Amino acid sequence: MSLIRNVGTIGGLTAFSRVFGFARDMLLARILGAGLAADAFQLAFILPNTFRRLFAEGAFSVAFVPMYTRRLSSEEGEAGAEKFANDVLAVFIWVLLGFSAIAMLAMPGIVWLLASDFKEIPGKFELAVTLSRITFPYLMLVSLVAMLSGVLNARSRFAPGAFVPVLLNIVLISGIGIGYVLQQRGGGTVSVAYALAVAVSMAGAAQLLYMVWATRRAGVKLKISLPRITPEVKRLAMLILPATFGAGVYQVSQFVDTFFATSLPQGSLTLLKLADRLNQMPLGIVGIALGTAILPMLARHIQTGDNNEAQRLQSNAVEIGLLLTLPAAAALAVCAPAFVSAFFVGGKMTANDGAVMAQIVVALVAGLPSYVLVKVFQPAFFSREDTRTPVWIAAGTLTVNIAVNFYVVPRYGIVGLAAATAGTSTLNVALLYGLLHKRGWYFISARLMAKVGRQIVATLAMAGVLTVLLPTMATRYSGNVIERIWSLGVLVAAGMVVFFVVAYLTGALDKDLLGQLRRKRAAKPADPSN
Repeated sequence: MSLIRNVGTIGGLTAFSRVFGFARDMLLARILGAGLAADAFQLAFILPNTFRRLFAEGAFSVAFVPMYTRRLSSEEGEAGAEKFANDVLAVFIWVLLGFSAIAMLAMPGIVWLLASDFKEIPGKFELAVTLSRITFPYLMLVSLVAMLSGVLNARSRFAPGAFVPVLLNIVLISGIGIGYVLQQRGGGTVSVAYALAVAVSMAGAAQLLYMVWATRRAGVKLKISLPRITPEVKRLAMLILPATFGAGVYQVSQFVDTFFATSLPQGSLTLLKLADRLNQMPLGIVGIALGTAILPMLARHIQTGDNNEAQRLQSNAVEIGLLLTLPAAAALAVCAPAFVSAFFVGGKMTANDGAVMAQIVVALVAGLPSYVLVKVFQPAFFSREDTRTPVWIAAGTLTVNIAVNFYVVPRYGIVGLAAATAGTSTLNVALLYGLLHKRGWYFISARLMAKVGRQIVATLAMAGVLTVLLPTMATRYSGNVIERIWSLGVLVAAGMVVFFVVAYLTGALDKDLLGQLRRKRAAKPADPSN
């Protein structure tokens, strides 16, 4: 199956999920606003989700998928892959149980480390601890979901894993509805936060049940047995340890951002996370889709020694990623006030909160192309089972990020925090590429540089048109539902038309690339012995 088809499958379902995510956050903004209960729930939601992205979808997936793919394509075939997966599952469950139990017992200390300033507001720290204990079982459930997704991804079955976030958002929206009813009966915003926390863990159970069904439907039968530390399980563990940091620099930085955000005025953490929803839309659709699709494909090319195909695959991923994220970043930066007003301002979310959120969006999306390129470059290391090198890169960039935060946060507040994250992500990409080039694993060709240059021209043209068009409908972005929809529709349509017309005229859209990517299998290079 081609890269573009895999990315389309994952990206399309992720976009579907992001629509539900937007609905969820729009309701949250209006019902909870940016106050005590909202901040406490955001912290409780951040904890299991960040660990999920760091360990399960980050470190575990990048180490497990190449090893499972190799078993699947070896002489042992299905039997060897199934045995490896069962051995890993038997150990993984107990690790997750132990980690979750320890974390829940230590939750007051964890919350204090991340948000000690919550203690200054009566009841806020205690609420955050209680909500975090309620949500934390989600980590174990969704980690098992990530493992089953990895099994299916290795078989080029990407749809189930891309669909499970939809279930999360559906269950959370239901939780908001229940919480709203309790709020109307006198429970206050705290009742909404409790209903949401319970919904998080219930969503994890729903996701796991769905993935078990999807795995069995694909003909994969995994079973739980007594744990055995086999040589392959040991190797996986040795790969996971450095990958935990290397694959998760963005997630580790989320903890850093949370620490600094909770030291700022109440509501800052909520505004940062809601602003990140706009940033996550293109990142999830493009970056996560590319990273998920490229890893097993790249691993197969490298294991067969087909370096030319590996180089071509990564160049295609870079070109596709930037073709979609450069205009997305520019559009979000220019139109941030319109998007924030239309989606989030209303109810308990004030216009002043919206103005701050728009500034945060501009700062965050400055690093959007870098966030996506990290997802493209890291698989070049992971597919070679090199999870150590990204550790040093991640350690360096995270250290820089923390140092920069100590300078910018007291001076520029939450906006400076977002800008520091974007800047250090760009540094991370530069260092990753520098090492790939030095080792001869990947290089950016003159052709690719020319393509990116044309993409930038098209992006600038689009940004110019949006800058002129934006103020002409200023009153519509906060009007009634119809006014908000059609005004944003005009902006989106105008931006897309201008970008793709200019991209076509300048040659930024490559018909040959699209033709190559649609093929199910790339032609193998000729045997030099013939």
